[in-house]
Amino acid sequence: MLLEVQPRPVTELRYLPDADDVTTFTATVTEASRDSVFLDGTYFYPEGGGQPSDRGVLEWDGGVADVVDVKKDHGDVRHDIELRSGEPPAEGTTVEGRIDEERRRRLSRMHTAQHVVSRVVLDEFGASTAGNQVYPDRSRIDFEPASFDEDDLALIERRSNEAIERDLPVVKENRPRPTVEEEVDEGRALLDMIPDSVDPLRVVEIEDFDMCPCGGTHVSSLGELGGITITDTTSKGADVERLEFELSDG
Repeated sequence: MLLEVQPRPVTELRYLPDADDVTTFTATVTEASRDSVFLDGTYFYPEGGGQPSDRGVLEWDGGVADVVDVKKDHGDVRHDIELRSGEPPAEGTTVEGRIDEERRRRLSRMHTAQHVVSRVVLDEFGASTAGNQVYPDRSRIDFEPASFDEDDLALIERRSNEAIERDLPVVKENRPRPTVEEEVDEGRALLDMIPDSVDPLRVVEIEDFDMCPCGGTHVSSLGELGGITITDTTSKGADVERLEFELSDG
């Protein structure tokens, strides 16, 4: 007789749509080994959308592990761990998760800043974001079609910082996909890369400035960004320009 294997419950992404300021939580283990832990729900951000994963700690009765990477795994979220003490937690164990709060804050600021710069470049030059990568201390965005000179870079930096100085609210919420498809500006969403089954869409809207479907973590107002400084620009091929920037303390 064949035994039916029950699938592991899909991990609930609890930071969505607007709880990306939560950095401590409890959850239940659904599967674990010496190298990884799966939970019924998590506030850890899994790598994606140009944003690295969160890092932090999982602790349970009899054990502690550092979370060194977090990735999506067929609908679940896999927390890659390095055990500090004890044995891996058994299925059903309650764990406490603690996210590296400073790293989360830096990545949230950088990701929101990427939205600001992408909006400015679209408005001023009609160039779309072809790719991006954020880090805790720097970020880069590829624009297409684009070729920036020094005056262009100065304008992008000035317009971005003007938006930050207005300290505009950042709203994160789920919205029906048809509404998002109708309202999002061309060049601010790669909707054809999001499966049709994803509905509603999580949207990040900077009031009176920008709206974009996005699953990353973000700040609650632009004033938290401090200020943007463009540090470099590089041609990445025909009509593709890479812009790099950093943030001042916010």
